[in-house]
Amino acid sequence: MSVRNADLHSTWEALSSNPDAVLVDVRTQAEWSFVGTPDLSSIGKQVRLVEWTMYPAGSPNPHFVDQATDGLDPNQPIYLVCRSGARSMAAGQTLEAAGFSTTFNVSAGFEGDLDEEGHRHGGWKDSLPWRQQ
Repeated sequence: MSVRNADLHSTWEALSSNPDAVLVDVRTQAEWSFVGTPDLSSIGKQVRLVEWTMYPAGSPNPHFVDQATDGLDPNQPIYLVCRSGARSMAAGQTLEAAGFSTTFNVSAGFEGDLDEEGHRHGGWKDSLPWRQQ
């Protein structure tokens, strides 16, 4: 099985309806602090904040798999989000290689894609609950 892309609507639906579904935000501490994080409080959940690459050095987080999956069953649905979908796809591939078989990349990311003026739109932040840290 490979990491599947999930749009924002199907991600929210899965997180809302499946008590086992988990959201892992793989961005950096700086992004969580300055940009914000998904807010799952309305569905009685919390997002897991686990850096894929560590700020400020940009080096890989050697404990990513253990931190992201602590207490999870290998068959639990894990949705991964980053700024725009690239890091979360790589993180999902790493989790699958570690035996976690149901991983999803939130393809729109938290901020979305760049428009012609260099602004990001279309991500979690535009459509779903979020909060500033």
